Amino acid sequence: MLERIREGSQGPWAMGILALVILSFVFAGVGSYINSSASSAAATVNGEEIGIDELERAYQNERSRMESQFGEAFATLASDAAYLQNFRQGILDRLISEKLLDQAAQELGLRVSDQQIKSAIVGMQEFQVDGKFDNDRYLAILRQAGFQTNNFRDYMRVDMVRRQLSQSLIATEFALTSEAKTAHLMQQQTRDIHYVNVPAAKFIDQVKVTDDEILAYYQSNISQFDTEQKVSLSYVELELEDLLPTIKVNEEELTEFYQQNLGDYRTDEERQAAHILFESSEQDETIAAEAEEVLAKIQAGEDFSELAKTFSSDTFSAENGGDLGWFGKGIMDPAFENAAFSLVNKGDVSAVVKSEFGYHIIKLTDVKPEQVTAFENVKEEITNKVKTFKAEERFYEISQRISEVAFEVPDNLDEVADIAAKAISTTALFSRNNAPEVVSNPNVLASAFSAELIEDGVNSEVIELGSNHIMVVRIAKQEPERTKAMEEVKDQIQQTLSAKAAQQAARDWALDVKTALSDGEDVNAKLAALELSWEDKQGVARNDAALSQTIVEALFKLSATDTSVVDLVNGDISLVQLVQVNSGTEANAQQLASLQNRLASNKSQILYGAVIESLKAQADIEIY
Repeated sequence: MLERIREGSQGPWAMGILALVILSFVFAGVGSYINSSASSAAATVNGEEIGIDELERAYQNERSRMESQFGEAFATLASDAAYLQNFRQGILDRLISEKLLDQAAQELGLRVSDQQIKSAIVGMQEFQVDGKFDNDRYLAILRQAGFQTNNFRDYMRVDMVRRQLSQSLIATEFALTSEAKTAHLMQQQTRDIHYVNVPAAKFIDQVKVTDDEILAYYQSNISQFDTEQKVSLSYVELELEDLLPTIKVNEEELTEFYQQNLGDYRTDEERQAAHILFESSEQDETIAAEAEEVLAKIQAGEDFSELAKTFSSDTFSAENGGDLGWFGKGIMDPAFENAAFSLVNKGDVSAVVKSEFGYHIIKLTDVKPEQVTAFENVKEEITNKVKTFKAEERFYEISQRISEVAFEVPDNLDEVADIAAKAISTTALFSRNNAPEVVSNPNVLASAFSAELIEDGVNSEVIELGSNHIMVVRIAKQEPERTKAMEEVKDQIQQTLSAKAAQQAARDWALDVKTALSDGEDVNAKLAALELSWEDKQGVARNDAALSQTIVEALFKLSATDTSVVDLVNGDISLVQLVQVNSGTEANAQQLASLQNRLASNKSQILYGAVIESLKAQADIEIY
């Protein structure tokens, strides 16, 4: 969420993400009135639920971020239903980990004070103008993100407590200079290689696969030939956005809404003040007396700004004559706030005030009175809100009617489609683990593969996909799970066995060559018989992309003049010889420092992952 707010304060794309968040909050609630037998939880962690709506919001937000960052590359990946299924599972895993951290933090008694939250908010660059906290900007960005100030503080509290725990783990890890030096030398090391690739295809003519071998493979691996149950769904989908274009509003409705919600269009009074701080967390008569002496100087006519520069413990504001900028109620310490808002006129100076931070002398420098935005300036915004509220009411009515008709007329979706004013759509056949995106919601899949829909051929109940987003489905076609007959897969098995046998023949040949090399024999004639020849490459690095990674990995495991037989991912074989090891150059101070940080970071990530896995192992986690 903080990342979205940061992005939202910087550019139009992230403002779009903030708009999505607004919609998710504005539209929340109506779906809870819609009948659905499916669980509202995506998972439970030690008895605490992670809601389906929460998962859906996190999934959509992360997907939007990925689409923004990677564009077409992510769109290509997202076209694969299996990838999206794994992507969603990854989001759920993250939410489970966060829930476990929250629970661990609570058990450890970690807390964040109100003042810490206030300080964090005031210090966030997203809410600053010219390096200073700006209350108008703060409230505007929160409104865009769909937050009230108290909701945002609750969110900040959870996030800061969670960070306390994770940062305490990360801070315990470090890397020694000697570790960094060794790691740098290992990274910079290169090797010279003498190798020959042996294509398995050169041995394919020597391979014969019998029917008995095919049958034996089929029987031993019969589960590989099981098909998954597949269904094709007909469905009617309805979203709030489908209704918005049909909603009409009049001037009277808009004016009434404006008057009823006038508080939303009122900007609270803000004040600009300067202060002189005498820092003290406890009551201290000596410091209080010092503050009274400075107050007397002010009352005697000495310059407040100069006195702030001389006496204030708040060195940041002291540089600006004690100026704290603009602030509204609910930001400052309560005692400070009460004193600042009790001053009447510009230039008024308070008595000495004790707060959590010490003793203050406060000077009122300016006032922005409460302001009410004129109706005409917010008419478009109000129009959208009123249309949305009316659409929600209409959505609820339609949803109720759809729920009734889907049950009363269970053998088709025609009347459901008529009520929704939407067409009936139908998917291709799919399995539970390869569902098209449009029907990949867990509630839809649970209904689609239920015995009731498959065996009885009825409509589903109304399924809630998200806030003000529903669907009714029925089975259009289904294929039961079965095991393919051997005749269906005989050619496939024969190709698999032939490829394995050819690779084994190539491997045996390579091992014979390796033995001959060990005995000091000349193997050039053997290579020539297969039209093969040695290749040489100098200075092979660990990340060399010109060679197969399996060859590179084998090369960096070899000792001098040793030979290895390597299976390649394409089914071929390679003979690899290490010719020479080339030492890397010593790291300079900057490289060592950077590498130490990376090593420490890697250790921290490993530790963090281990803690999460430990928490998971001890937790009662149920995924629906």
